[in-house]
Amino acid sequence: MSHRSRVQWTSDGSPFTPETYSRDHTWTYEGGVTHGASAAPDYNGNAALVDPEQAFTAALSACHMLTFLAICAHKKIEVLSYDDEAEGFLGKNEQGKMAMIRVVLHPKVTFGENAPDEAALQTLHTRAHRGCFVANSVNTTVDIEPR
Repeated sequence: MSHRSRVQWTSDGSPFTPETYSRDHTWTYEGGVTHGASAAPDYNGNAALVDPEQAFTAALSACHMLTFLAICAHKKIEVLSYDDEAEGFLGKNEQGKMAMIRVVLHPKVTFGENAPDEAALQTLHTRAHRGCFVANSVNTTVDIEPR
């Protein structure tokens, strides 16, 4: 299975120096969804647009959620809502390179029928983490701290 995206950047006419060139660009996905992106503000990016580190954090959060929902659906555990305020941390990895070194997920799940107890909820999150395609693809530490 293949997944495609397109990243496009064009000069906005600003001088092309390390301090002044525009970091704004667009991401386009299969199906035609397009949105603006930039570097993080700390790297001269536009705070009004998503940056790659935010997208990375969101991808881990979304993959965990989708895996969690699938597990619950198969176990006939009704989920009414799922809300995660994930936080990603940029820092130096073991090789001294800048990397997304940790992502903390803070899922808050509201259940309907057959709500799990705390131990079962933890097991569901553990299974979801182990089954998450994105988490299985990265070296970043991913912690799950339900709220």
